[in-house]
Amino acid sequence: MRRAGGLYLIIILSGLSAELALRGPALTDGLSAADIPALRLSLLADLVMLVADVGLAVVFYRLLRCVNQSKALAAMVLRLMQAGLIGGGLVLLSGVPLTMGSDLAPVLVELHANGYDLGLILFGVNCLIMAQLLCPTRAPFVLSPMLAGSGLVYIGGSLTRLMAPGWSATIEPAYLLCILTEATLCIWLLRSKGL
Repeated sequence: MRRAGGLYLIIILSGLSAELALRGPALTDGLSAADIPALRLSLLADLVMLVADVGLAVVFYRLLRCVNQSKALAAMVLRLMQAGLIGGGLVLLSGVPLTMGSDLAPVLVELHANGYDLGLILFGVNCLIMAQLLCPTRAPFVLSPMLAGSGLVYIGGSLTRLMAPGWSATIEPAYLLCILTEATLCIWLLRSKGL
């Protein structure tokens, strides 16, 4: 359990650092040569997140297969598919420094964001399955509904960004539920002695 909590902590810290502290500020006012080091560090932070995510997918499967093997396997596959999509997006984003000053750089940034959103749709479905898997365990009662709500936010937010981007800003506050849920899950995993 603590291994899962440690991996989750790495995912939270590296993922938020990549997006909010490094990439977000670099891309806010248009990318300049001075922003390239932050962009490259965001790629590294995301890579750390992905490696931890793959490890967590396997650890969760091993922990939860005794609850329902088919659902645990589906959750693992969805989490791994999400990691693959986000990894593909990182390849696109890594091309931005090579295309600085051209019309291709903003396209690569947008394609990366789209890949991330597609991955978050899969992660949203993973959250819905994880909510079911944690119900019969000793997880805090509130965790399953929080995971289900977060899954709906990830799915709805990503679909909105892909299909109706003008509405994305209205959904963004709902992501606070996702941050709270993942932090709660991480803390429980770090402190728990078993399912």
